Amino acid sequence: MLLKKIIEGIQMVKGENISVINLKNRENFICDYFVICDGNSRNQIFAISQSIKKNTIKKLKKKPWHVEGLINKEWILIDYISIVVHIFQKKVRLYYNIENIWNQSL
Repeated sequence: MLLKKIIEGIQMVKGENISVINLKNRENFICDYFVICDGNSRNQIFAISQSIKKNTIKKLKKKPWHVEGLINKEWILIDYISIVVHIFQKKVRLYYNIENIWNQSL
């Protein structure tokens, strides 16, 4: 249910290129899922992060454990323990290419 509400939060503010990496069946991974998306500007990156938080709090009463990246707004990470959300500006997402890194390690 949390995964669904996170994705809804991204879609509500037109976050793009949503990708979910399932880590659930892997031993010793830090979480069950990575959710990765991008936006077109710092303002949109911030809006996506706020939409996710508002949606999960409103619908599930679930607050994130930790949030990083709110100052520079190029890569915001929202940690819900079982799900870690990465919200990127497009150019930053391409540069770090974390989907490829994690998919290769699986």
